[in-house]
Amino acid sequence: MKKFTPCFLFVMLLSVTAFAQNAQKTQDKDALPNNFLTGKHVRFSRIAPGGPNAAKKNMLNAASLALNATTTSTSCPPQSTKLACADTITNNNNFFKEQGVYFDGTSRSIWQFSFVGKPPASNTSTVFNAPVIPITINMLNADGTPRSIVTNSTNCPRCVPSALGKTVRLISRPQQFVQPFLNSPVFKPSTFSSSPVPTQITDAEMRAEVGARATEHSGWHTLLAPSLKAGQTMALIEGTYFFALNSDGSCCAFVLVDSNVFGNELFPPAAPPDNSTVIGQAEVSGSMTTQDISTLLFPNTYLYDNGNPNDCCVLGFHSFDFEPGDASNGNRTRFYVMNYSSWISPGLFADPNCATKDPENCFQDVTAHSHEIAEIFNDPFVGYDGVHNITPFWLNPAGQCQDIMEVGDVIEDLPNPTFPVTIGKTAYHPQTEALLPWFEFQSPSTALHNAYSYPNETVLTALSAPQPLNCAGK
Repeated sequence: MKKFTPCFLFVMLLSVTAFAQNAQKTQDKDALPNNFLTGKHVRFSRIAPGGPNAAKKNMLNAASLALNATTTSTSCPPQSTKLACADTITNNNNFFKEQGVYFDGTSRSIWQFSFVGKPPASNTSTVFNAPVIPITINMLNADGTPRSIVTNSTNCPRCVPSALGKTVRLISRPQQFVQPFLNSPVFKPSTFSSSPVPTQITDAEMRAEVGARATEHSGWHTLLAPSLKAGQTMALIEGTYFFALNSDGSCCAFVLVDSNVFGNELFPPAAPPDNSTVIGQAEVSGSMTTQDISTLLFPNTYLYDNGNPNDCCVLGFHSFDFEPGDASNGNRTRFYVMNYSSWISPGLFADPNCATKDPENCFQDVTAHSHEIAEIFNDPFVGYDGVHNITPFWLNPAGQCQDIMEVGDVIEDLPNPTFPVTIGKTAYHPQTEALLPWFEFQSPSTALHNAYSYPNETVLTALSAPQPLNCAGK
């Protein structure tokens, strides 16, 4: 038998070492340092109602309506033209007058909008069931098997020494955040200047934006009744996510998910829904109904675009899934109003002490959730019919341009965007929101204290200048 020479042995050892190093690099390619998000810019996102396969579902819905119309009497045309026929949450409609440019370039002076709940003149409360569904992120290998890594200085550069060398399963769970989430001012009452009694922050914002009408109708409130539902799991294949370990080597400080993959894993691909996606499972099980304002709670889970983790970070969005109706509900299209919101652990995006000059500092705990719930209250159907909640183009002081009544987006990239609220012994950081008069280009504002933002009335102190189509020349 031929003996290996020492030189050949040495070459073999080098090859094995190189192979091991390359294998480790492959294993670590999706790992990010846990300070990766520091200074990253949070931004708004909007997903089409119905999700990535909305166009296909629209066709199925139209076909279903046409078929039902021949066999069952119905007064509801396709819902793209008449939101009033949707099977969905209680909402009321209004309008304002202001000269502006519509998104097709035409001039318009009448702008319609829809709010959730009853109008202030009703002087009554509307209470929505608000399911909270905690979501686990299960990170898998390329072949779909569970993924584990061995911690080292490459995949966990900020780990304490005792954490290195551990085998860690890549699965991020929300359980530790559920109770703090339910105890936040989005659900728990606190004291606000717009309400004669302690109330939830989004109700306080709604009362502030209608000003004197809320004062005249002290019984008018729009409230959420949270109900914790069974948790679900979103499974992600290697190559569609990035992660960062905690300093103790556990999973995970945060997870970044490809936005396109996330949408496909969230929304049902076709009608009727099945259990293959998060929302589909919730609809089939009854955890989400058309009368609810549902929250999908994710643990430090953010979205990136264009296959690039540096092209981030979306912390949440609101939308709705739609499914065809049938004779049992008068052939009305079913709208399931929802939001994806991430719990945000302090310090991920910047210094948690909230320095005045850094607009990202205060993004933590329920900043994303308060943002999305406020937008649902003010824009529940996300301009779905091309009429309601479309506004004249506006330009916020940071240069963001839109033409839709997204009250959180106006504020998110301005200094001091959050408004600390203490519940018990816990300080929360819900976001300040823009008020209706700002979108109406109304001067002076008829909101509480003539404000344009609330609860922090100093964040937005002036109107946008009138804007041309797409804020051209901004």
